[in-house]
Amino acid sequence: MKELFPMKQIMGFVFSLMLTVVALAVYFLNMSFATGMTILVVTAFIQAAVQLVVFMHAGETKDKGAIYTNVYYGVAIALVTIFGTLLTMIWGYN
Repeated sequence: MKELFPMKQIMGFVFSLMLTVVALAVYFLNMSFATGMTILVVTAFIQAAVQLVVFMHAGETKDKGAIYTNVYYGVAIALVTIFGTLLTMIWGYN
């Protein structure tokens, strides 16, 4: 019976709920902008990792190396896009 109980998914769900409570605490505790944004970004990345590994079963297939490579590539492209936009629009690159 123990092997039929989805303990990994239950723990992932509880951890996701705790991360959501931490994110809500940023709003209700009136933190400074820098502190609040830092906490929100960190909790968002942890939440995405939990969702990917626990609920989307990214590491349970034979091609998990390809899946993680695609995730790293997507993150790299997102960071290049974000920082490239900041560089050209805000920081005044000529």
